[in-house]
Amino acid sequence: MKIEESNIVETNDYRVIIYPASRPFETKEAKVITEKLYDFLAGWAAHGKPLSSSFKIEKNQFIIICVDEEKEMASGCSIDALGKIMREIDAEYQLGLFDRMKASFVENGTVKTLKLQEFKSKLRSGELSKEIEVFDFSKNTYLEFLSNFLLPFGRSWASSI
Repeated sequence: MKIEESNIVETNDYRVIIYPASRPFETKEAKVITEKLYDFLAGWAAHGKPLSSSFKIEKNQFIIICVDEEKEMASGCSIDALGKIMREIDAEYQLGLFDRMKASFVENGTVKTLKLQEFKSKLRSGELSKEIEVFDFSKNTYLEFLSNFLLPFGRSWASSI
């Protein structure tokens, strides 16, 4: 069961699962991914009970899945089913959705993604300005996502590098 856009309540703390791609989606890819996720989420269930869920593609590069666990908790099997469809999407378009050794940031208004080692190296050498904003993929709730998904460098996880 899909959370309709009009039913998303900004104060509800939905569970969030973030799948960061290593590059922006092409228009055709975004369309197919959207169709696949709509179809999947329409039938997504935990122990036979429909999950109230939705998704959005953020910055044309990050897939954000929301689940209202106040209605029904996502089970291990339902999370595995989500992982399966996401692995299929990842394999089809080579998006790097499961590669956690990367950093994504906004520099001069553009989303960029680098391998984590290259990101660290460019920060240390000064090649990459500390005026960037950094994405944090560790957010687990919708409220955390809204307020802390994209942070100024100094408030982000990257400031400790």
